[in-house]
Amino acid sequence: MFIRDIFKSKKPVLSLEVFPPKKTENLEKVKSTVAKISKVPSDYMSVTYGAGGSTSKLTAEIAEYMQKELDVTSLAHLTCISLTKPEMQEMLTKLRSKGIENILALRGDIPSGSEFPVKNGYSYASELVEEIKKFGGFCVGGACYPECHPDCGSLDEDIDNLKRKVDAGADFLVTQMFFDNGAFYDFRDKCAKKGINVPITAGIMPLTSAAQIERMCVLSGGASMPSSFVKIISKHIDSPEALKQAGIAYAINQIIELVSNDISGIHIYTMNNPDTAQKIVNAVNAMF
Repeated sequence: MFIRDIFKSKKPVLSLEVFPPKKTENLEKVKSTVAKISKVPSDYMSVTYGAGGSTSKLTAEIAEYMQKELDVTSLAHLTCISLTKPEMQEMLTKLRSKGIENILALRGDIPSGSEFPVKNGYSYASELVEEIKKFGGFCVGGACYPECHPDCGSLDEDIDNLKRKVDAGADFLVTQMFFDNGAFYDFRDKCAKKGINVPITAGIMPLTSAAQIERMCVLSGGASMPSSFVKIISKHIDSPEALKQAGIAYAINQIIELVSNDISGIHIYTMNNPDTAQKIVNAVNAMF
């Protein structure tokens, strides 16, 4: 099922994200985790794509597994950073042969010391969106940053780039994680003023460990942390279980407020943790 049709049929849409293993030998273990997460009620599940395409084959494997074995609508991430145009055609052919209908089109992070852009490749995600649309047969999503892409000079410039992505054919957008709902509302208003009228689904990551918090700034591209969240972290940083529960509670409160403000969708970054995903969805499921 095309995800754009899900957005047409209900509001808000709830989705969950998982990541593939780094090594093939761990594939079955991750499939078992994905199967557990698939039992948490949602409208679709997405599977990420490693830096530089390092897990591309496993991403496709898990997306196919979701579709065929778990009967879950899947969204396969796809980056263009390291692929030539002929290689991209091969990749799209492979995804289609596996029955995958939905792609999240991403530029991807530029690997240190690598050539960018790849000769006969792509410089921007908007070019990848256009390529997938020309290929045909896919619903295409795009990524967006409520507080500006880290490689962009300003939020206004970033939204101009986002408009090009939507004009190229992106059917919906998923935000990077954020912790300040006010920043999201401002971003959504700016997008509307620029004529971006596709569904924008909010990316929520429950921070449940000190290690996650340490990595957050890098992963989020610089998402700000409201004082209320900083206080929670400071209070519970030395108590792992209390910090976990506080992180889940903060994510739940974020979602409740967002849904109350006419959000198109919520996308939960599960970090492959079925228990956390279940607790959050149990608390908000009636709103979906």
